[in-house]
Amino acid sequence: MGEKPAVTQVEIFGQTYSVRATGEPEYIRELASFVDNKMREVSEHAPTVDATKIAILTALNISDEFYQYRMKSPEGDPGRLARRAGRLVERLDEILKSSPEPSGTLRGA
Repeated sequence: MGEKPAVTQVEIFGQTYSVRATGEPEYIRELASFVDNKMREVSEHAPTVDATKIAILTALNISDEFYQYRMKSPEGDPGRLARRAGRLVERLDEILKSSPEPSGTLRGA
């Protein structure tokens, strides 16, 4: 059977999330830190926009970086890090679609 998911507490853009994932907790914290930093960068350029819109703009920015990286790859395969970035975008979408309470679930990160 697969690895049992663990719950890791992370903070993203002032909200605390309980993230259930099979990945290493430190990796989950690194992802959360990355997203938090990106959201803060976006909010500097749009300070009056609500957190949901900032999250969507951040997801678009991360997606753009991912696709730009993939386009530069010789075989179109961005490798392990880009696949993780893609999963991050998918998980961010899942979290944004989930309930309004500040918690999210990552599977297989």
